[in-house]
Amino acid sequence: MSKGFSGIVKVLEAKLKKSQATAKKRANSIFTAMSVAHVDDDEIHNPGEVYHVEKVFSNGDIYMGQWSENCPNGHGKYLWSDGCMYNGDWLRGKNMGHGKFSWPSGATYEGQFNNGYMEGEGTYTGSSDDTYKGTWVHNMKHGKGVRYYANGDNYEGQWRRGLPDGKGRYQWSNGNQYIGHWRRGKMNGNGTMIWANGNRYDGSWENGLPRGNGTFRWEDGSFYVGVWSKDPKEQSGTYYPPSDSNQTRNIDWDPQELYLVNLVDCIISTGEKISVYPSQKMVNWPCEGELLKKNIHKESDARRRRASTDGRLSNGGISFGSESEFSSDGGSDYFGSQRESQREVDEGVGTEELEVARAYVRPRIVIKPTSKQGTTISKGHKNYELMLNLQLGIRHSVGRPAPATSLDLKATAFDPRDKVWTRFPSEGSKHTPPHQSCEFKWKDYCPLVFRTLRKLFKVDPADYMISICGNDALRELSSPGKSGSFFYLTNDDKYMIKTMKKSEVKVLKRMLPAYYKHVRSFENTLVTKFFGLHCVRLNGPAQKKVRFVIMGNLFCTEYAIHRRFDLKGSSHGRLTDKPESEIESTTTLKDLDLNFIFRLQKSWYQEFCRQVDQDSDFLEQERIMDYSLLVGIHFREISESGEPLNTESSLSKVRTPIGNEEQSSKWEVIRLGSNIPARAELTVRSDEGEPQLVGEPTGEYYDVILVFGIIDILQDYDISKKLEHAYKSFQYDATSISAVDPRLYSKRFRDFMFRIFTEDV
Repeated sequence: MSKGFSGIVKVLEAKLKKSQATAKKRANSIFTAMSVAHVDDDEIHNPGEVYHVEKVFSNGDIYMGQWSENCPNGHGKYLWSDGCMYNGDWLRGKNMGHGKFSWPSGATYEGQFNNGYMEGEGTYTGSSDDTYKGTWVHNMKHGKGVRYYANGDNYEGQWRRGLPDGKGRYQWSNGNQYIGHWRRGKMNGNGTMIWANGNRYDGSWENGLPRGNGTFRWEDGSFYVGVWSKDPKEQSGTYYPPSDSNQTRNIDWDPQELYLVNLVDCIISTGEKISVYPSQKMVNWPCEGELLKKNIHKESDARRRRASTDGRLSNGGISFGSESEFSSDGGSDYFGSQRESQREVDEGVGTEELEVARAYVRPRIVIKPTSKQGTTISKGHKNYELMLNLQLGIRHSVGRPAPATSLDLKATAFDPRDKVWTRFPSEGSKHTPPHQSCEFKWKDYCPLVFRTLRKLFKVDPADYMISICGNDALRELSSPGKSGSFFYLTNDDKYMIKTMKKSEVKVLKRMLPAYYKHVRSFENTLVTKFFGLHCVRLNGPAQKKVRFVIMGNLFCTEYAIHRRFDLKGSSHGRLTDKPESEIESTTTLKDLDLNFIFRLQKSWYQEFCRQVDQDSDFLEQERIMDYSLLVGIHFREISESGEPLNTESSLSKVRTPIGNEEQSSKWEVIRLGSNIPARAELTVRSDEGEPQLVGEPTGEYYDVILVFGIIDILQDYDISKKLEHAYKSFQYDATSISAVDPRLYSKRFRDFMFRIFTEDV
């Protein structure tokens, strides 16, 4: 028996002997772990009355605590004759609320219970000190949690159905660690293995082993980039020496050593298993009376909260890839209980308040499953050779040995005439590899500046090459932008490649010194991150030039983006006018489509205001206009029918603030503009008069994750924009059009941002 059980038995020993004779006469009160307990009370109590009892059953089990309606209700201890013990909250004879369960082996669980199951936040400590602290669902580790194994290993991250699944970090006792994605307890997806000696592997994993594109790096800075497989026939790659080395030959290293040597000791611990679950020890008590009626609403709420465990993980936590999984929460039970709750609310508020609440027609929002944008550029595509040229050029530029760069650049590095031409003949040359594309020339603009920018933005050269130049093809977006430019996405969604007009290249080169100074001064800047500026000139009579810039993709996030808005602060032409049924997750909506106000926590809101001011000042000084704030919204709770679930109503007067950093997954980077937890308040616009730029708030809130940044920052106020302003000013309100002086544009942009983003109080 455990020490706790033995101590209580001593206290109750006298009562146990006194009650033994009586217990023998009560044959119907003898029960096993899952039998029904019938006990008689010597005193008469009113129905629903809660009182304290000390009951000893003939099989040796003991209960001490609050009792009502012929079963445990309130706080109490239950000791089983086999040495198990539960001490905590009860509801109608079930472990419900906070409690502690202990096993004879010395193992314990302390945390939340639901209908006898370990569910909610809780800590399990095994007899061998194997410990898990985190969330549980139906006796299984599910959600966020950390586990310390008896052998010294530990895992921190996402769990699903009792196994690591999602994003997390596993650290071995020998100092090795893996950070990345998991599936069913094995390393799977993108991840990084870091060995104690400083070597590391970054790339794709499958079923616990490297598989697909990846990079192995040595501590000295050299690295091997290629396609990985345990089958040597499928293995291929290229070795790159350290950036400050003159070494040009491949080293004598077999990539199969990664499987045969490096990963031999990286075994995932299975940990200690729970011998018997508390739910298996529960007793079916004959609870009766008015108490059942009093708890109908509590039980309904509990059912709603439980929902689908899979849905909660995908929508409330991290959603991997671009697929959207819907929680089963919000089905018929949910809306039935909502109608019941609304009747209760109606009874508690005045008629005037209800009339205000019903004065608007609530717009219906339907979220459709997300999918990857664009068309994969495969052989036969009109831009297939251009993609090959681009990948060859990037691999050459980034992989070329170069001295270590300092963040303090000389003025000569920003010279617009600083460019490097490289010829790529099909048969190859001293500096370029042979290739299957046509001959072309490659130009790098200000290569030192962009190499330093990548370093400033913490972009790893090997990862950069894998994303753009790996075996996975680029994806072309379905239609060119308003400017006529084409956009391409890397397969991992990290980078966006945009073709540019010559005038845009000139603007970027002109503003490059100020841009570099700005992004270096303000780490949380919201302006677009540029990683490279290049040109491909195809051989032939036309000598066609294609200029392009490589940028960070704002929507490269673990959260599925359900709605996206391009916001300028102007109203003319700023309406997509699409019915809800035609709006996809990839549809870019505009200012007059926006039907939300975003409420940020105080610290995030203050930082947002400061950064919008700083970024707007920079763009105004550079005479830039026509930029916009691109906003992506991820709804954290979605019903089976695809509608976002609102979290509260202004009528209920209940405030449940969310959005603390601690509530979000620590594995998903949270910074200004990236994965910001917030509340989105639904707004509605009046149908009368001129369209409102910002609708009226309704008091209906949604828990959301926001991603946002300032895009399209390469349009200066040139002669064409001045003529556009003059022409449209005759036809429309001059303040409503996009083409205005940069000073006025900056002021209007800020004013609008500070109306749609507010502090959550």
